[in-house]
Amino acid sequence: MNDDANDVNDDVNDLTRADRLLPACRFCGTPLRTSFVDLGLSPLCQTHIEAHQLGEMERFYPLHARVCEQCFLVQLPAFVAPDEIFGEYAYFSSFSSSWVEHARRYTAQVTERYRLGAHSRVVEVASNDGYLLQHFVAAGVPVLGIEPAANVARAAEARGVPTRVDFLGEATGQAIAAEFGAADLVLGNNVLAHVPDINDFVRGLRALLAPAGVITMEFPHLMRLIERRQFDTIYHEHFSYLSFSTVERIFAAHGLVLHDVEELPTHGGSIRIHARHAANAALPVGGRVAEMRERERALGYHAIERYLGFGEQVRQVKHRLLAHLIEAKAAGRKVVGYGAPGKGNTLLNYCGIRSDFLDFTVDTNPYKQGKYTPGTRIPILAPEALRQARPDEVLILPWNLKDEIVAQHGYIREWGGRFIVPIPQLEVITP
Repeated sequence: MNDDANDVNDDVNDLTRADRLLPACRFCGTPLRTSFVDLGLSPLCQTHIEAHQLGEMERFYPLHARVCEQCFLVQLPAFVAPDEIFGEYAYFSSFSSSWVEHARRYTAQVTERYRLGAHSRVVEVASNDGYLLQHFVAAGVPVLGIEPAANVARAAEARGVPTRVDFLGEATGQAIAAEFGAADLVLGNNVLAHVPDINDFVRGLRALLAPAGVITMEFPHLMRLIERRQFDTIYHEHFSYLSFSTVERIFAAHGLVLHDVEELPTHGGSIRIHARHAANAALPVGGRVAEMRERERALGYHAIERYLGFGEQVRQVKHRLLAHLIEAKAAGRKVVGYGAPGKGNTLLNYCGIRSDFLDFTVDTNPYKQGKYTPGTRIPILAPEALRQARPDEVLILPWNLKDEIVAQHGYIREWGGRFIVPIPQLEVITP
């Protein structure tokens, strides 16, 4: 009996030592034992390569997402500090006309719903180039943007959007509230996933918020990522992948209540949460909150089994795309890419797609033109190159914008060109 007891104690001690070697959940601290998907090694997705850097080494990091067995937060380790990722950033929101229109509609909606006006204060976290706040400025609503990338913040200032270059955390939120005043609306689009310290970030949201104020946050819905095999939305700039239930749990831990939720088509399927201080009973919790919570529960998102098997689905997407590209090149077809987004770089690196498959890719952002995609070193050209090259096939990397891209570049039908969409499954579009 004593020997058996010693064996059990040894096993427990071994497990404890093993757990100490695992990364810990960034919300609850639980050791991350369960793999969600392993996408190999990948560079930072917005570090586009300049011509003089082609002979230099790039840094690659493990792109292995895990899921917490306690709170079900899907996450990547923070291998790189945020200021290294976002200090100089290549993504400018205004280059997507559909995204700017999405922001305009949101501004009109939330202004009416929460009766915002010249007396109000609006703060946007990760405000990028002012693509959204410009609509509040035009309506006479006082605004402030918080944007960590100095080069992007300069574009916002040029647009008439006052912007502070900083990362949001509790200390920053307190300082801005003291100087600017507490905000009636704090908003953030596609930023909640980008913060390595999600607890400090949510405390920062709370510190910014006026007692009767509202927070809205948009982010891609983990449920859609899994259902639609959107593995390419996993990259080092996205630290977390969020279900409604997990976000509700995180906000509740910091004294914030989710009182509404909207489902959106953006980024392949997003949700927009509305939150308020727990003490603000003037905003009752709506029926859509209970409905979303119950839907996720019914679909298994409160059990670890729901998160298993995603890796095999991802491999199937990879195999089908590569089979198509191999067949196209064997048949002598010219294939190019469209876009150089973060998701595209995950797809290219995971699938091993380089200039042997894509002659080049094009992007509307002048900041990326003349450079090369991270890791795969595919030239990034201006969209005019499509007319000059007359490719047989164009692989759309920002598949969430496929309708906009096909409408803008339908002229490829003149020479029989076709568009290829890789996710959620291989699709060939003849414009």
